[in-house]
Amino acid sequence: MKSSNKIYLPDVVGGGYGDFWRCKARYRVLKGSKASKKSTTTALNHIWRIMKYPGSNLLVVRKIGDTHRTSTFAQLKWAIQKLGVSDYWRATTSPLELTYIPTGQKVLFRGFDDPLKLASTTVSTGSLCWVWVEEAYEIDNEDAFDLLDLSVPRGNVSPPLFKQTTLTFNPWSERHWLKKRFFDTPADNVVCYSTDYRCNEFLDAADLAIYERMRRENPRKYAVAGLGNWGVADGLVYDRWEVRDFDIDKARKIPLIRSAFGLDYGYTNDPTAFFCGLIHVPRRLLLVYDEFYERGMSNRDICDRVAEKGYGKERIVADSAEPKSNDELRFLGLRIQPAAKGRDSILNGIQYIQDYRIVIHPRCVHFASEISSYTWDKDKEGNQINKPIDDNNHLMDAMRYALEPYIRRRVTDPPPKRRGTPTGVTAGDMRGGWDV
Repeated sequence: MKSSNKIYLPDVVGGGYGDFWRCKARYRVLKGSKASKKSTTTALNHIWRIMKYPGSNLLVVRKIGDTHRTSTFAQLKWAIQKLGVSDYWRATTSPLELTYIPTGQKVLFRGFDDPLKLASTTVSTGSLCWVWVEEAYEIDNEDAFDLLDLSVPRGNVSPPLFKQTTLTFNPWSERHWLKKRFFDTPADNVVCYSTDYRCNEFLDAADLAIYERMRRENPRKYAVAGLGNWGVADGLVYDRWEVRDFDIDKARKIPLIRSAFGLDYGYTNDPTAFFCGLIHVPRRLLLVYDEFYERGMSNRDICDRVAEKGYGKERIVADSAEPKSNDELRFLGLRIQPAAKGRDSILNGIQYIQDYRIVIHPRCVHFASEISSYTWDKDKEGNQINKPIDDNNHLMDAMRYALEPYIRRRVTDPPPKRRGTPTGVTAGDMRGGWDV
Protein backbone atom coordinates (compact mmCIF):
# COMPACT_ATOMS: atom_id res chain seq x y z
CA MET A 1 0.00 0.00 0.00
CA LYS A 2 1.37 3.36 -1.01
CA SER A 3 1.32 6.17 1.51
CA SER A 4 2.41 9.79 1.64
CA ASN A 5 3.56 9.27 5.20
CA LYS A 6 4.85 6.19 6.91
CA ILE A 7 2.59 5.17 9.78
CA TYR A 8 2.48 2.26 12.19
CA LEU A 9 -0.93 0.71 11.55
CA PRO A 10 -1.57 -0.64 15.11
CA ASP A 11 -1.13 2.89 16.47
CA VAL A 12 -3.88 4.14 14.17
CA VAL A 13 -6.32 1.24 14.53
CA GLY A 14 -5.70 0.28 18.14
CA GLY A 15 -6.38 -3.16 19.58
CA GLY A 16 -9.31 -5.53 19.92
CA TYR A 17 -10.10 -6.02 16.23
CA GLY A 18 -7.26 -8.17 14.89
CA ASP A 19 -9.41 -11.16 13.91
CA PHE A 20 -12.08 -8.91 12.44
CA TRP A 21 -9.46 -7.03 10.39
CA ARG A 22 -8.04 -10.24 8.87
CA CYS A 23 -11.36 -12.07 8.39
CA LYS A 24 -12.17 -13.14 4.81
CA ALA A 25 -15.42 -15.03 5.47
CA ARG A 26 -18.36 -14.40 3.14
CA TYR A 27 -20.24 -12.66 5.97
CA ARG A 28 -18.44 -10.63 8.63
CA VAL A 29 -20.99 -9.55 11.26
CA LEU A 30 -20.08 -7.12 14.02
CA LYS A 31 -22.38 -6.03 16.85
CA GLY A 32 -21.21 -3.71 19.56
CA SER A 33 -22.08 -0.98 21.99
CA LYS A 34 -21.71 2.70 21.32
CA ALA A 35 -18.14 3.98 21.46
CA SER A 36 -16.77 0.53 20.61
CA LYS A 37 -15.02 1.98 17.48
CA LYS A 38 -16.69 -0.61 15.25
CA SER A 39 -17.59 1.87 12.51
CA THR A 40 -14.26 3.69 12.52
CA THR A 41 -12.35 0.39 12.45
CA THR A 42 -14.50 -0.88 9.59
CA ALA A 43 -13.84 2.35 7.67
CA LEU A 44 -10.07 2.10 8.22
CA ASN A 45 -10.10 -1.56 7.22
CA HIS A 46 -11.88 -0.97 3.91
CA ILE A 47 -9.67 1.96 2.86
CA TRP A 48 -6.58 -0.10 3.68
CA ARG A 49 -7.97 -3.09 1.77
CA ILE A 50 -8.76 -1.14 -1.40
CA MET A 51 -5.21 0.19 -1.52
CA LYS A 52 -3.78 -3.25 -0.80
CA TYR A 53 -5.90 -5.20 -3.32
CA PRO A 54 -5.97 -3.76 -6.87
CA GLY A 55 -9.29 -4.40 -8.56
CA SER A 56 -11.33 -4.30 -5.35
CA ASN A 57 -14.30 -1.95 -4.91
CA LEU A 58 -16.66 -1.27 -2.02
CA LEU A 59 -20.41 -0.62 -1.85
CA VAL A 60 -21.59 1.02 1.39
CA VAL A 61 -25.29 0.62 2.19
CA ARG A 62 -27.67 2.12 4.73
CA LYS A 63 -31.44 2.04 5.11
CA ILE A 64 -31.79 5.60 3.81
CA GLY A 65 -29.33 6.72 1.16
CA ASP A 66 -29.32 10.37 2.24
CA THR A 67 -27.84 9.44 5.65
CA HIS A 68 -24.46 8.50 4.15
CA ARG A 69 -23.18 12.05 3.81
CA THR A 70 -22.90 12.69 7.56
CA SER A 71 -22.06 9.12 8.59
CA THR A 72 -20.24 6.57 6.42
CA PHE A 73 -18.95 9.06 3.84
CA ALA A 74 -17.52 11.23 6.60
CA GLN A 75 -16.10 8.19 8.42
CA LEU A 76 -14.32 6.92 5.31
CA LYS A 77 -12.88 10.37 4.55
CA TRP A 78 -11.65 10.47 8.14
CA ALA A 79 -10.04 7.04 7.65
CA ILE A 80 -8.24 8.29 4.53
CA GLN A 81 -6.85 11.23 6.46
CA LYS A 82 -5.96 9.07 9.46
CA LEU A 83 -3.99 6.67 7.29
CA GLY A 84 -2.08 9.59 5.76
CA VAL A 85 -3.13 8.85 2.20
CA SER A 86 -5.28 11.88 1.33
CA ASP A 87 -3.13 12.66 -1.75
CA TYR A 88 -4.21 9.39 -3.33
CA TRP A 89 -7.98 9.79 -2.93
CA ARG A 90 -10.65 12.01 -4.47
CA ALA A 91 -14.02 12.64 -2.79
CA THR A 92 -17.07 13.86 -4.72
CA THR A 93 -20.57 14.64 -3.49
CA SER A 94 -22.42 14.49 -6.81
CA PRO A 95 -22.33 11.57 -7.16
CA LEU A 96 -21.39 10.63 -3.60
CA GLU A 97 -18.29 8.47 -3.99
CA LEU A 98 -14.63 8.05 -3.17
CA THR A 99 -12.05 7.24 -5.84
CA TYR A 100 -8.57 5.77 -5.37
CA ILE A 101 -6.78 7.91 -7.93
CA PRO A 102 -3.89 5.59 -8.97
CA THR A 103 -6.23 2.81 -10.17
CA GLY A 104 -9.76 4.23 -10.35
CA GLN A 105 -11.12 1.89 -7.69
CA LYS A 106 -14.32 3.17 -6.07
CA VAL A 107 -16.26 3.39 -2.86
CA LEU A 108 -19.95 3.79 -3.75
CA PHE A 109 -22.89 4.70 -1.48
CA ARG A 110 -26.48 3.48 -1.81
CA GLY A 111 -29.66 3.13 0.24
CA PHE A 112 -32.26 0.41 0.63
CA ASP A 113 -34.84 3.11 -0.12
CA ASP A 114 -33.90 2.86 -3.82
CA PRO A 115 -33.85 -0.92 -4.50
CA LEU A 116 -33.54 -0.65 -8.29
CA LYS A 117 -30.49 1.60 -8.08
CA LEU A 118 -29.05 -0.63 -5.38
CA ALA A 119 -29.44 -3.82 -7.40
CA SER A 120 -27.99 -2.28 -10.57
CA THR A 121 -24.81 -0.88 -8.99
CA THR A 122 -21.72 -1.59 -11.09
CA VAL A 123 -18.10 -0.49 -11.34
CA SER A 124 -15.95 0.14 -14.42
CA THR A 125 -12.67 -0.99 -12.86
CA GLY A 126 -12.19 -4.35 -11.20
CA SER A 127 -14.90 -6.14 -9.19
CA LEU A 128 -17.57 -4.96 -6.77
CA CYS A 129 -16.46 -7.56 -4.28
CA TRP A 130 -17.14 -5.94 -0.89
CA VAL A 131 -20.29 -4.61 0.76
CA TRP A 132 -20.55 -2.75 4.06
CA VAL A 133 -24.03 -2.51 5.60
CA GLU A 134 -23.73 0.13 8.32
CA GLU A 135 -26.39 0.40 11.05
CA ALA A 136 -27.72 -2.94 9.82
CA TYR A 137 -30.30 -2.91 12.61
CA GLU A 138 -32.18 -0.30 10.55
CA ILE A 139 -32.96 -3.06 8.03
CA ASP A 140 -36.04 -4.49 9.70
CA ASN A 141 -37.02 -6.56 6.63
CA GLU A 142 -34.81 -9.59 5.96
CA ASP A 143 -36.16 -9.76 2.41
CA ALA A 144 -34.55 -6.37 1.69
CA PHE A 145 -31.18 -7.73 2.75
CA ASP A 146 -31.71 -10.83 0.60
CA LEU A 147 -32.27 -8.59 -2.42
CA LEU A 148 -28.92 -6.94 -1.78
CA ASP A 149 -27.24 -10.25 -1.09
CA LEU A 150 -28.37 -11.70 -4.43
CA SER A 151 -27.20 -8.61 -6.33
CA VAL A 152 -23.79 -7.75 -4.81
CA PRO A 153 -21.06 -8.80 -4.49
CA ARG A 154 -21.37 -10.08 -8.04
CA GLY A 155 -19.34 -11.87 -10.71
CA ASN A 156 -16.31 -14.10 -10.54
CA VAL A 157 -13.58 -12.92 -8.19
CA SER A 158 -10.06 -14.27 -8.55
CA PRO A 159 -7.58 -14.52 -5.65
CA PRO A 160 -6.26 -12.64 -3.85
CA LEU A 161 -9.66 -10.85 -4.04
CA PHE A 162 -12.62 -12.34 -2.18
CA LYS A 163 -16.32 -11.65 -1.76
CA GLN A 164 -17.47 -10.32 1.59
CA THR A 165 -20.43 -8.51 3.14
CA THR A 166 -19.73 -6.74 6.44
CA LEU A 167 -22.64 -5.83 8.74
CA THR A 168 -22.15 -3.45 11.70
CA PHE A 169 -24.82 -2.45 14.21
CA ASN A 170 -25.91 -1.85 17.80
CA PRO A 171 -27.92 -4.85 19.12
CA TRP A 172 -30.98 -3.18 20.63
CA SER A 173 -33.34 -6.17 20.64
CA GLU A 174 -32.89 -9.92 20.55
CA ARG A 175 -36.04 -10.15 18.43
CA HIS A 176 -34.31 -8.73 15.37
CA TRP A 177 -33.78 -11.07 12.39
CA LEU A 178 -30.02 -10.41 12.50
CA LYS A 179 -29.69 -12.44 15.69
CA LYS A 180 -31.55 -15.47 14.38
CA ARG A 181 -29.86 -15.47 10.98
CA PHE A 182 -26.25 -14.86 11.91
CA PHE A 183 -25.75 -15.43 15.62
CA ASP A 184 -28.14 -18.27 16.50
CA THR A 185 -27.43 -20.48 13.48
CA PRO A 186 -23.70 -21.25 13.04
CA ALA A 187 -22.51 -21.42 9.43
CA ASP A 188 -19.13 -22.00 7.84
CA ASN A 189 -19.31 -18.79 5.80
CA VAL A 190 -20.32 -16.52 8.72
CA VAL A 191 -18.05 -15.06 11.41
CA CYS A 192 -19.68 -13.00 14.16
CA TYR A 193 -18.00 -10.58 16.54
CA SER A 194 -19.15 -8.71 19.64
CA THR A 195 -17.31 -5.64 20.90
CA ASP A 196 -17.83 -2.94 23.49
CA TYR A 197 -16.36 0.34 24.70
CA ARG A 198 -13.48 -1.49 26.44
CA CYS A 199 -12.04 -2.17 22.97
CA ASN A 200 -11.68 1.56 22.43
CA GLU A 201 -8.45 2.76 24.00
CA PHE A 202 -9.04 6.21 22.54
CA LEU A 203 -11.83 7.06 25.02
CA ASP A 204 -10.89 9.67 27.60
CA ALA A 205 -11.53 9.62 31.36
CA ALA A 206 -14.83 11.49 31.05
CA ASP A 207 -16.16 8.94 28.56
CA LEU A 208 -15.10 6.00 30.73
CA ALA A 209 -16.69 7.58 33.81
CA ILE A 210 -20.10 7.45 32.12
CA TYR A 211 -19.84 3.70 31.63
CA GLU A 212 -18.46 3.13 35.12
CA ARG A 213 -21.41 4.96 36.65
CA MET A 214 -23.76 2.90 34.50
CA ARG A 215 -22.04 -0.32 35.60
CA ARG A 216 -22.46 0.55 39.28
CA GLU A 217 -25.96 1.97 39.23
CA ASN A 218 -27.73 0.07 36.48
CA PRO A 219 -26.09 -3.27 35.66
CA ARG A 220 -28.82 -4.41 33.28
CA LYS A 221 -28.65 -1.21 31.27
CA TYR A 222 -24.86 -1.55 31.31
CA ALA A 223 -25.13 -5.04 29.83
CA VAL A 224 -27.02 -3.64 26.84
CA ALA A 225 -25.75 -0.09 26.33
CA GLY A 226 -22.26 -0.67 27.73
CA LEU A 227 -21.36 -4.23 26.78
CA GLY A 228 -23.45 -4.49 23.62
CA ASN A 229 -25.37 -7.59 24.67
CA TRP A 230 -28.67 -8.52 23.07
CA GLY A 231 -31.92 -7.51 24.66
CA VAL A 232 -33.37 -4.50 26.41
CA ALA A 233 -32.60 -3.09 29.83
CA ASP A 234 -34.61 -3.99 32.93
CA GLY A 235 -36.98 -1.40 34.40
CA LEU A 236 -37.78 0.36 31.13
CA VAL A 237 -39.85 3.52 31.38
CA TYR A 238 -41.56 2.66 28.08
CA ASP A 239 -42.11 -0.99 27.18
CA ARG A 240 -44.83 -0.78 24.49
CA TRP A 241 -42.60 -0.05 21.52
CA GLU A 242 -41.12 -1.73 18.49
CA VAL A 243 -38.99 -0.87 15.47
CA ARG A 244 -41.00 -1.39 12.31
CA ASP A 245 -40.99 0.08 8.81
CA PHE A 246 -44.07 2.02 7.74
CA ASP A 247 -45.10 4.33 4.91
CA ILE A 248 -44.63 7.85 6.29
CA ASP A 249 -46.53 9.62 3.50
CA LYS A 250 -49.49 7.28 3.90
CA ALA A 251 -49.47 7.68 7.68
CA ARG A 252 -49.61 11.49 7.39
CA LYS A 253 -52.93 11.18 5.49
CA ILE A 254 -54.69 9.10 8.13
CA PRO A 255 -57.75 10.95 9.52
CA LEU A 256 -57.28 12.29 13.06
CA ILE A 257 -53.50 11.88 12.99
CA ARG A 258 -51.44 14.91 14.03
CA SER A 259 -47.80 15.95 13.78
CA ALA A 260 -45.63 16.54 16.85
CA PHE A 261 -42.14 18.08 16.89
CA GLY A 262 -39.84 18.51 19.89
CA LEU A 263 -36.37 19.96 20.43
CA ASP A 264 -33.90 19.38 23.26
CA TYR A 265 -30.80 21.60 23.22
CA GLY A 266 -27.23 20.43 23.60
CA TYR A 267 -23.80 21.48 22.45
CA THR A 268 -20.45 20.15 23.68
CA ASN A 269 -21.17 17.16 25.91
CA ASP A 270 -24.82 16.57 25.08
CA PRO A 271 -26.32 16.37 21.59
CA THR A 272 -29.06 18.56 20.22
CA ALA A 273 -31.99 16.18 19.75
CA PHE A 274 -34.89 16.81 17.35
CA PHE A 275 -37.97 14.56 17.47
CA CYS A 276 -40.56 14.09 14.70
CA GLY A 277 -43.68 12.09 15.42
CA LEU A 278 -47.27 11.45 14.39
CA ILE A 279 -49.86 10.99 17.13
CA HIS A 280 -53.25 9.30 16.79
CA VAL A 281 -55.05 10.07 20.04
CA PRO A 282 -58.14 7.82 19.63
CA ARG A 283 -55.97 4.79 18.91
CA ARG A 284 -53.30 5.73 21.48
CA LEU A 285 -50.64 5.31 18.81
CA LEU A 286 -47.40 7.25 18.37
CA LEU A 287 -45.34 6.93 15.18
CA VAL A 288 -41.72 8.11 15.39
CA TYR A 289 -40.52 8.81 11.86
CA ASP A 290 -37.56 11.22 11.85
CA GLU A 291 -34.84 12.74 14.03
CA PHE A 292 -31.49 14.42 14.16
CA TYR A 293 -29.01 14.00 16.97
CA GLU A 294 -25.75 15.95 16.84
CA ARG A 295 -23.23 17.69 19.05
CA GLY A 296 -21.74 21.12 18.44
CA MET A 297 -24.77 22.60 16.67
CA SER A 298 -25.23 26.35 16.78
CA ASN A 299 -28.74 27.81 16.66
CA ARG A 300 -28.14 28.66 13.00
CA ASP A 301 -27.14 25.03 12.38
CA ILE A 302 -30.33 23.85 14.09
CA CYS A 303 -32.47 26.18 12.00
CA ASP A 304 -30.77 25.09 8.77
CA ARG A 305 -31.13 21.41 9.60
CA VAL A 306 -34.84 21.74 10.48
CA ALA A 307 -35.45 23.63 7.22
CA GLU A 308 -33.36 21.13 5.23
CA LYS A 309 -35.59 18.31 6.52
CA GLY A 310 -38.71 20.21 5.46
CA TYR A 311 -40.05 21.13 8.91
CA GLY A 312 -39.32 24.85 8.84
CA LYS A 313 -43.02 25.81 9.04
CA GLU A 314 -44.00 23.32 11.74
CA ARG A 315 -44.72 24.18 15.36
CA ILE A 316 -41.84 22.93 17.51
CA VAL A 317 -41.97 22.63 21.28
CA ALA A 318 -38.50 23.23 22.73
CA ASP A 319 -36.82 23.13 26.11
CA SER A 320 -37.89 26.23 28.07
CA ALA A 321 -34.58 26.23 29.98
CA GLU A 322 -33.00 27.85 26.90
CA PRO A 323 -35.00 31.09 26.42
CA LYS A 324 -32.16 32.79 24.51
CA SER A 325 -31.98 29.92 22.02
CA ASN A 326 -35.75 29.87 21.67
CA ASP A 327 -35.80 33.60 20.92
CA GLU A 328 -32.99 33.31 18.40
CA LEU A 329 -34.63 30.43 16.56
CA ARG A 330 -37.87 32.40 16.38
CA PHE A 331 -35.90 35.34 14.96
CA LEU A 332 -34.43 32.95 12.37
CA GLY A 333 -37.94 31.96 11.30
CA LEU A 334 -38.83 28.78 13.22
CA ARG A 335 -42.16 28.42 15.05
CA ILE A 336 -40.71 27.70 18.49
CA GLN A 337 -42.93 27.23 21.54
CA PRO A 338 -41.24 26.80 24.95
CA ALA A 339 -42.21 23.74 26.94
CA ALA A 340 -44.24 24.60 30.05
CA LYS A 341 -42.19 22.81 32.66
CA GLY A 342 -43.53 22.62 36.17
CA ARG A 343 -43.88 20.41 39.21
CA ASP A 344 -44.16 16.74 38.22
CA SER A 345 -44.10 17.67 34.53
CA ILE A 346 -41.67 14.86 33.71
CA LEU A 347 -43.69 12.19 35.52
CA ASN A 348 -47.00 13.47 34.13
CA GLY A 349 -45.57 13.41 30.63
CA ILE A 350 -44.23 9.89 31.05
CA GLN A 351 -47.53 8.61 32.42
CA TYR A 352 -49.37 10.08 29.44
CA ILE A 353 -46.97 8.58 26.88
CA GLN A 354 -47.09 5.17 28.58
CA ASP A 355 -50.68 4.83 27.40
CA TYR A 356 -49.45 4.81 23.79
CA ARG A 357 -48.02 2.15 21.57
CA ILE A 358 -44.86 3.51 19.98
CA VAL A 359 -43.79 2.41 16.49
CA ILE A 360 -40.30 3.55 15.53
CA HIS A 361 -39.21 3.88 11.92
CA PRO A 362 -35.90 2.04 11.36
CA ARG A 363 -34.12 5.22 10.34
CA CYS A 364 -34.62 6.68 13.86
CA VAL A 365 -31.61 4.84 15.23
CA HIS A 366 -30.84 7.25 18.07
CA PHE A 367 -34.43 7.22 19.31
CA ALA A 368 -34.48 3.42 19.30
CA SER A 369 -31.20 3.38 21.18
CA GLU A 370 -32.43 5.77 23.87
CA ILE A 371 -35.83 4.19 24.46
CA SER A 372 -34.26 0.74 24.82
CA SER A 373 -32.11 1.98 27.73
CA TYR A 374 -34.39 4.62 29.30
CA THR A 375 -34.95 3.17 32.77
CA TRP A 376 -36.26 4.09 36.20
CA ASP A 377 -33.71 5.22 38.76
CA LYS A 378 -33.07 3.40 42.05
CA ASP A 379 -32.44 4.51 45.61
CA LYS A 380 -29.38 3.63 47.70
CA GLU A 381 -30.96 0.30 48.65
CA GLY A 382 -31.48 -0.63 45.03
CA ASN A 383 -35.23 -0.07 45.05
CA GLN A 384 -36.79 1.41 41.95
CA ILE A 385 -38.08 4.96 42.42
CA ASN A 386 -40.62 6.98 40.47
CA LYS A 387 -38.00 8.96 38.58
CA PRO A 388 -36.16 8.11 35.35
CA ILE A 389 -32.38 8.09 35.21
CA ASP A 390 -31.21 11.46 33.88
CA ASP A 391 -28.82 10.05 31.30
CA ASN A 392 -29.00 9.28 27.56
CA ASN A 393 -32.50 10.79 27.45
CA HIS A 394 -32.26 13.68 24.99
CA LEU A 395 -34.77 12.33 22.48
CA MET A 396 -36.94 11.09 25.34
CA ASP A 397 -37.15 14.70 26.55
CA ALA A 398 -37.74 15.98 23.01
CA MET A 399 -40.61 13.51 22.61
CA ARG A 400 -42.19 14.69 25.85
CA TYR A 401 -41.90 18.34 24.77
CA ALA A 402 -43.47 17.48 21.40
CA LEU A 403 -46.48 15.85 23.06
CA GLU A 404 -46.89 18.52 25.74
CA PRO A 405 -49.91 20.18 24.02
CA TYR A 406 -51.74 16.86 24.39
CA ILE A 407 -50.43 16.23 27.89
CA ARG A 408 -51.53 19.66 29.12
CA ARG A 409 -55.01 19.23 27.69
CA ARG A 410 -55.07 15.77 29.23
CA VAL A 411 -56.80 14.36 26.18
CA THR A 412 -58.66 11.30 27.41
CA ASP A 413 -60.89 10.34 24.48
CA PRO A 414 -61.32 6.56 24.70
CA PRO A 415 -60.44 4.41 21.73
CA PRO A 416 -63.34 3.49 19.45
CA LYS A 417 -65.48 0.74 20.98
CA ARG A 418 -66.57 -0.88 17.76
CA ARG A 419 -64.65 -3.90 16.58
CA GLY A 420 -62.86 -4.26 13.26
CA THR A 421 -60.97 -1.58 11.40
CA PRO A 422 -60.40 1.49 13.61
CA THR A 423 -61.90 4.87 12.79
CA GLY A 424 -60.24 6.50 9.80
CA VAL A 425 -58.07 3.49 9.01
CA THR A 426 -58.42 1.30 5.97
CA ALA A 427 -57.15 -2.20 5.48
CA GLY A 428 -54.51 -0.78 3.16
CA ASP A 429 -53.35 1.58 5.90
CA MET A 430 -52.95 -1.32 8.27
CA ARG A 431 -50.88 -3.23 5.73
CA GLY A 432 -48.69 -0.16 5.50
CA GLY A 433 -47.51 -0.98 9.00
CA TRP A 434 -48.55 2.06 11.01
CA ASP A 435 -51.33 0.31 12.94
CA VAL A 436 -49.76 -2.72 14.60
